[in-house]
This record gives sequence, structure tokens and C-alpha cells, in this order.
Amino acid sequence: MSFSEKYGPWALIAGASDGVGLAFGRALAKEGMKLILVSRSQAKLDAAAEELRRLGAECITVSADLSKPEGSTQAIAAAGSREVGLVVTNCGADSINSQFLDADIADWEGLAAMNVTTKLRLAHHFGRAMRECGKGGLILINSGACYSGMFGLATYCGSKGFVLNFAEGLWAELRHNGIDVLTMVLGQTDTPSYRATLAKSGQPIPEGWADPEDIAATALRQLPHGPIYNWGQTNDVAGFASGSPDDRRAKIVYIEQMTGDLTKRV
Repeated sequence: MSFSEKYGPWALIAGASDGVGLAFGRALAKEGMKLILVSRSQAKLDAAAEELRRLGAECITVSADLSKPEGSTQAIAAAGSREVGLVVTNCGADSINSQFLDADIADWEGLAAMNVTTKLRLAHHFGRAMRECGKGGLILINSGACYSGMFGLATYCGSKGFVLNFAEGLWAELRHNGIDVLTMVLGQTDTPSYRATLAKSGQPIPEGWADPEDIAATALRQLPHGPIYNWGQTNDVAGFASGSPDDRRAKIVYIEQMTGDLTKRV
């Protein structure tokens, strides 16, 4: 199958208005995919959609706050009966820049919702339709923060750790239904939101940070080889993690073989 046959005809991108999300839009437009663009700012969405339509993509836009429960509901409603064969969840950056007790709990709840509840709802809704078709893909953009807790990033690290384990669990289940799952673990990346974070904290622009276009292209190549890809490393290297993607994948398969399908025993 071609890319669009395997993962199309529609792709939904959460956090699509700029940065990595928009880079995915460009890459998918070149693959002949139709696009559902979801983000908070309608003005930025309109600009993104105009650019992607010039590349030949059919687009619809959904202005939704994905830090709130109704955000994912709006995205699902906008997709309607369209056959969505690929979901990219790119939202979930920490723009709070505070220690845990120094920010309002509502801020942390919003960050956790983007990284946990929104991803759960989108994967559940569209994953069911993909299972019926026997094909599709889920890309969950992640951060190296998923591998450990860090000072000033307690909620961010905790929620990204959920994304890591959730993606691995989904991969273990959905690969049997023809659905590919990948969590793309990133380091420092040149995005508008990260530039704003650096400016707010007075930090310099880092050297050698990742380019969003390279990230999108690499993620689409790695999608059939999930569940994890660590940016800038081969799949047999652990790097900053406790085990390499190859090792973690083998462990998932081993545990499955040892325990069998537990759902059939209930």
C-alpha cells in the first residue's frame, strides 16, 4: 500500500498551527493526505491551512483548547464521519515555567489534560475506527522528560512518562490489528513555543537543536517500527533512557508471550 492507502485518507494533527505540527502538515500534504488541523488559535490555523492548501491538501480547521475536556470532543465532532487513518498528537508543551507549588493547580490540570486525557480520547475514538479498517497509525509526540523527573518540571515529566508507557501499551495491543503506534521522543527543538520559553527564562538559543521538518519526515519513516524513537539516536542505543527502543520492544513482546492475552481470561 502507498502511504495514503495505509494511513489515509484523512490525518488529524493536534497542535497543528506551527512548529512540529505544521511540519507534519507539510509532510503529509506531500503524501496526498487530507488534513484536519486542530489548535487553539483560529488565526494561526487559517494561515497554516492556506499554506497547506497551496501544497494541494484538502484541509479543515478546528479551533479547540486541548487543555480542556471539551477540546478533544470538538476535534472528534469536527472529524465527523471522515475516515481518519492517522492521528498525530503534537500538543503538550509546558509553557507554565514554574515550580509545582508556585503555579495554580488549574494550570497543571490543563497540562496534564493535554498530555493524558486528550491523547486517551483521540486514540480511543479514532483507534476503534482504525481497528475496523485493519490499518492506520498513531504518532504521539513526546519529550526526553518522559524518562525521569526533573526540577521545575514535575507535572510535565509525569505526564510525558504517561505518554511513553501509554504508547508502548497501545503498540502491544494495536499491532495485532494492523495499526502502527510510535511515540517520538524529542530533545531541544526549534519551535515558536520553545523559543518563547527560552526568551521568558533568559536562556540562549541552543546549538544543534532539532528542525521540525526533519522531525516530521523521520517520524513518518519510523512509524512502522514503533513503539519508540529517540531523536538523534539509532534504535539499538539506550542514550538517556534505561533501555534502547529495541530492548523495550523486545521486553513488551516477551511479556505478552509469557502472560498471553489477559483480556481473554476475564
